[in-house]
Amino acid sequence: MPLSLMYNRVKKSNKFYLKIARTKRSLKMKFNYIENNVIVTGGTRGIGRAITEAFLKSGATVTAIYGGNSEAAEKFKAEMGTDKLKIKKLDVSDYKAVEAFFDCFDKENNSLEIVVNNAGIRRDAVLGMMSPSDWQKVLDVNLTGTFNVSKFALMKMLQNKYGRIINITSPSGRLGFAGQANYAASKAGQVALAKSLAKEAGRRSITVNCVSPGFIETELLNDLPQELIKEYKKTVPLKRFGKPEEIANAVLFLASPEASYITGSVMEITGGI
Repeated sequence: MPLSLMYNRVKKSNKFYLKIARTKRSLKMKFNYIENNVIVTGGTRGIGRAITEAFLKSGATVTAIYGGNSEAAEKFKAEMGTDKLKIKKLDVSDYKAVEAFFDCFDKENNSLEIVVNNAGIRRDAVLGMMSPSDWQKVLDVNLTGTFNVSKFALMKMLQNKYGRIINITSPSGRLGFAGQANYAASKAGQVALAKSLAKEAGRRSITVNCVSPGFIETELLNDLPQELIKEYKKTVPLKRFGKPEEIANAVLFLASPEASYITGSVMEITGGI
């Protein structure tokens, strides 16, 4: 084949694929949750706040649950300036309190489409120095809290034969990190819970998944010493920390109809750790 003809074919081919690439960039996925009710635990700060904001921007009505910082929660609600955001103080580890919350929720809302179990705490210490109370408190909030909220949410979703339950977990639940035996155990438990519940609820078009964030730019990370932050960043193949919005994008996808065949899975958003 003459070189001139080969060149023209390659040129045309490159233009074709360039056109496809531009088209893909212009077709950004838009999520529409206008008629959806969403509950986000730990939904007023950090990653939870980003998830709440993302659902609000997509049209959903969101109940953001917080554990203790009323000032931050009220400030967040004022900043959002929308009636579609409701905030509720609730200890997710308290079974009776969660039951009472859902009784009120049922009276005020006809449906519940999406629940994001994001509430979590840490009480780090090496196992030999870890107090029984620190062990129990982390399990109570992170794991039992996920059970409590998921159980009552599931009852609502079963009525409508549709739902999305998403647990925010951690690579610690798979890898284990020194000083985090309680936290790692709670996060591994969240994954196991999700996989079991996915098998129980699948026949009713209810999916249950996990999103596992790596190092994300939140106030928790900013509180660490700069030298430690630099060392952590070296372990990330993408050489940067993630943004809360990047976790929220993953949650919006898993909550959408486009993810209807994904259940019992763990989506790692870690920059490749």
